[in-house]
Amino acid sequence: MSGGRVSALGTLAAGVTGGIWKVIAVVLLAALLVVSAWAGGSWFLAARDRDAARAELSAERSANAELRAGIQLQNGAIEAAGTAKLLAEARGQAAQQQAAATGRRFDAALAKVAGARATTCDEAMPTVDLILESVR
Repeated sequence: MSGGRVSALGTLAAGVTGGIWKVIAVVLLAALLVVSAWAGGSWFLAARDRDAARAELSAERSANAELRAGIQLQNGAIEAAGTAKLLAEARGQAAQQQAAATGRRFDAALAKVAGARATTCDEAMPTVDLILESVR
């Protein structure tokens, strides 16, 4: 009988040991599933954050391009205003020179008729004509 007991204990021990490995395998499989699910979820979250960052980068690049275009437009307007200012200053200088020349001609015409005296329009007309011809 003692041989039967050893055999029965061996079978029982083999059954328990075989069952422990099955339990350990199931626990390891469950742990692997949990870790895989966590890694997959993390991967999904990282991909979502990457896509959001790409969208933000695209929006920033678009805004940057709009700002650069606005700055270039503004710089063009400033250059045009500077050119217009230079042209206006040149026209102003020419107008001042023309006004000075006209003033000298008018002063010369007035000097020619400085002593003229007239009491009627007929007497004043030759003096007025002289002034107008001198200023022309």
